Amino acid sequence: MKDVVTRFAPSPTGRLHLGHAYSALLAYNFAREHEGMFLLRIEDIDPTRSKIEHVDAIIEDLSWLGLSFDGEIIYQSERLPLYAEALAKLRERDLIYPCFCTRASIAAEVAASAAAPHGPDGPLYPGTCRRLSGQERSTRMGAEPHAWRLDMAQAVSQAGPLSWRDGDIEIEAKPELFGDVVLARKDAPVSYHLAVTIDDAAAGVADIVRGQDLFAATHVHRLLQHLLDLPAPHYHHHPLLLGPDGKRLAKRNGAPAIAELRMSGVDARQLATDLLSGALPAGYSVATP
Repeated sequence: MKDVVTRFAPSPTGRLHLGHAYSALLAYNFAREHEGMFLLRIEDIDPTRSKIEHVDAIIEDLSWLGLSFDGEIIYQSERLPLYAEALAKLRERDLIYPCFCTRASIAAEVAASAAAPHGPDGPLYPGTCRRLSGQERSTRMGAEPHAWRLDMAQAVSQAGPLSWRDGDIEIEAKPELFGDVVLARKDAPVSYHLAVTIDDAAAGVADIVRGQDLFAATHVHRLLQHLLDLPAPHYHHHPLLLGPDGKRLAKRNGAPAIAELRMSGVDARQLATDLLSGALPAGYSVATP
C-alpha cells in the first residue's frame, strides 16, 4: 500500500466554520489511522480576498481542535512559477487559448442562444475566443487582459477514457461536462482547477479527503493530471454538514465560526469526538447523498 498523505486546504478569506472542522478532522484522522502525513495548504491565490490575519486564525482554530500538521505550511502564492510552467506545457501542445471575453459578454451570448448547453456549474462557455485566428489572438494579447481556457474537446481527444477511484468505487471521468474551463484568470495567474492539481501532486498527496461539493470538479482534475503526466490520487468525498436552515455551511451563508464556538466555552476535544461520531450540535445534520 502506498504511503498515505492527506491535506486540508482552506482559503484565507474568513474564519473557519463547523463544516471546515468536519473536513479537516476527517482528513487528519484518515492520515493518522494509516500512520501517514497530514499537510496544511493555504490557497491564497486570490489577492483581493486573501488576508494574512485569516491564515493566523486558521492555524489557531486547527490547534484548538487538536489537529497538528506535518512539515511546513504550503502557500499557493509562493508557487506561481510552477503554475506558469504547467500552463506553458499546455500551451505548447495547443491545449489552451487566450480568452478576452468579459462575464457580461459571455452572459449576453448565452442568453442569445436558443439552447445553450449547461454543465455542473451552469451555462458552458460558448467558445467565442476558441474560434479566433492565431493572428488575432497575438494582436489582442498585447493589448487586452485575457484568461487562459482549456480547449476541452482537444484535451479529451488526446487523453482518451479516464477514471478515478472514489472510496471503493471506480468513477468514469467526464470533464467534457464542464466545457472550456478557465485555467488562469484575468485577475489571478492560476485557477483553482490547475493549482490544486499541481499542488497535490507536488506534495505527494495520495488521498484527497474533501467535501462532496467538490466531487464534480474531480472530472476536470483527473483530466489535468493525465495531461500533465501527474499521478492520480485516491479520492474520498464526504457528505456536507447542513445548518439549522437546511443549507450547507458556507462563509457566504454566515455559518458560525469555530472561534465563536471556542469563545462560547465549547470543549474542543469533545466537539472533535462528536463530529467524527456523527453527534452534531442541535439543529445541524449531515447531507444525504
